[in-house]
Amino acid sequence: MFFASDNTSGVPDPILAALGRANAGFAMGYGADALMDRVRASIRATFEAPEAEVFLVATGTAANSLAIATQVQPWSAIYCHRHAHIEEDECNAPEFYAGGAKLTLLDGTDAKIDADAFEAAIDAAPGGVHHAQPGILSLTNLTERGARYSVAEITRLAAIAHAHGLPVHLDGARFANALVAEGCTPAEMTWRAGVDVLSFGGTKNGLMGVEAVVLFDPARGGTNRAWEFELRRKRGGHLFSKHRYLSAQMDAYLTDDLWLSLARTANDRAARLESGLRGAGARLVHARGGNMMFAEFPLKAHAALRAAGAMYYDWPAPPPHGAGPDHPHQCRLVTSWSTTEAHVDQFIATLTAAL
Repeated sequence: MFFASDNTSGVPDPILAALGRANAGFAMGYGADALMDRVRASIRATFEAPEAEVFLVATGTAANSLAIATQVQPWSAIYCHRHAHIEEDECNAPEFYAGGAKLTLLDGTDAKIDADAFEAAIDAAPGGVHHAQPGILSLTNLTERGARYSVAEITRLAAIAHAHGLPVHLDGARFANALVAEGCTPAEMTWRAGVDVLSFGGTKNGLMGVEAVVLFDPARGGTNRAWEFELRRKRGGHLFSKHRYLSAQMDAYLTDDLWLSLARTANDRAARLESGLRGAGARLVHARGGNMMFAEFPLKAHAALRAAGAMYYDWPAPPPHGAGPDHPHQCRLVTSWSTTEAHVDQFIATLTAAL
């Protein structure tokens, strides 16, 4: 009953096997390995983007921060939801890597940016030398509250951004979960909807540790952003010497659509968990868009679950001191590729018995 996060799961056997194969013999370093050539070709084919440039890093923070930094200036405003991952969980890394560009926070239900509020914020942005200049729109899909931006929602937000000369970044740490839930193609959720640069997540969907940054328009604005990304990645300390171990993971991830299979399993388990929670009388706090949800039920049920070994995060904070057993309390629950139906059923049975 481990629902703390999808990054707490292990690594699927095909990924471990690929690392073992990559460990044999010798390979050029720093991304010059033959496996990286395959990864680049696979991502271009998967996203129907033959001109895209593809780079690998080991963490989502590096992917987001470097991706954004290549698109903005130090005096730029980075528009994002106030509950975006780049705001809540990256210790100002995007601002650091972008040389001081400022996160500008927007509102919207379930951590999705409200399009009208975004347009109003840009229209109201002061244009003088004393103020941050509009620089980029960053979306998180799935959001930090577990909801999903639809293709239509991304398209509308991107159109607003582009109308004002802003590029669009998509933080896709859980991109696979959003994609299979939406039932669209990778191209439809990214460049065809107006996304200029994607952080294509792997770690939360089973990889040991690798994310891809995909630049769909590497020459946007007449600037060689691919070369800039390479320089920023090296300068920022995120260019792996033994790069083949990153390439091997991503290559296996994409082979035979393993990445989609892993995400479908996580989403299916989440749907089973959601159904059980509703059946037990728990309140779902946000709309579920993939494999993450937020539920509220009495503290006595939390105590029973903890005693039975269930692991998850209190959200947004631990219960207040002295709260009684019937006090309603919220938590975050995340399923992964390795969550089983038995894990879900045990959780629901324990919850139901305590209520």
